[in-house]
Amino acid sequence: MTFSKKILAWYSENKRSLPWRNTTDPYNIWLSEIMLQQTRVVQGTPYYLKFIQQFPTVYDLANASEEKVLKLWQGLGYYSRARNLHFTAKTIVEKYHGKFPDSYDELVKLKGVGDYTASAIASISYNRPEPVVDGNVYRVLSRYFGVDIPINESKGIKYFKNLARKVLSTENIRDYNQGIMEFGAIQCTPKRPLCVSCPLNRTCIAFQTNNIDRYPVKLKKTKLRKRFFNYLVVLDEDGNTHLIKRSGKDIWQNLYEFPLLETREEIGVKEVKQRLSDILTLEEPHLVYEASEKTVIHKLSHQHLYTKFWIVKTSDRLANGLSHIELEKYPVPVLIAEFIKTLKNSYF
Repeated sequence: MTFSKKILAWYSENKRSLPWRNTTDPYNIWLSEIMLQQTRVVQGTPYYLKFIQQFPTVYDLANASEEKVLKLWQGLGYYSRARNLHFTAKTIVEKYHGKFPDSYDELVKLKGVGDYTASAIASISYNRPEPVVDGNVYRVLSRYFGVDIPINESKGIKYFKNLARKVLSTENIRDYNQGIMEFGAIQCTPKRPLCVSCPLNRTCIAFQTNNIDRYPVKLKKTKLRKRFFNYLVVLDEDGNTHLIKRSGKDIWQNLYEFPLLETREEIGVKEVKQRLSDILTLEEPHLVYEASEKTVIHKLSHQHLYTKFWIVKTSDRLANGLSHIELEKYPVPVLIAEFIKTLKNSYF
């Protein structure tokens, strides 16, 4: 039995029941694939169901406000995916009259759609013989064939794409592509793969040479960047506060946050008071103190945010101040959302 037939046989017996597997509609497939980038299935599934409920068609998504899309996406991370999702929905409606392109070459031109997503949509929705290569596929192929070319350099990306094309099943591309990804997700896992029960173990080079942990090979990661965030949570006498919309090409673009003082290192209350006027325009007197003595370390893919929240109480009445109920309407990073819960319990 060939490699692809073994994958298909395994998939027919072991595939999970997932909501996007009940359809070949390209809108559903596209939505699920974008959501599952950098996200585990168990985390992404509730978001997929919420989006399908709120935006059952690409027209509904295209016509929604960006804030509503970002709010629904809140907590899923990598927010550029949500912004690209919204932009592409508009493109599908305006340029393609609501119908997704049916070829890889056209799909890959869409914003936020790379090689993997274009291949997934083309194969699952349109039965095109396009191989998918995601993290799971890299792992399965590198272990089975014993390939030690780094998967995160151009040579490796090209090599594995060609290898994936050579071994795919053109007879049942839909199930094969989903099958090899599923195989990597629940059989050939990153840690503690189920090698003993694996239908490929007799011909798997990594297993036969006892080198499972060696594959796949990756170049060293980019050095982590440390940033120090001091959020100034202004509270007036009515208990109102305010948020500011993030802009620019930084993390969390177009999400909301409290006024931010970013510093090169951790600072104390004295330094915060000295620099308060750089960020806020408040009349004296006002009271400044730390909301919690604990620094919150928020970990992103290439940077760690060392974060403190500072309560700034003022006798000023905030123009356009937000009550604790209104705060919940705005799309915010998880870091801010968690603090808002604390704020509601402690100060309102």
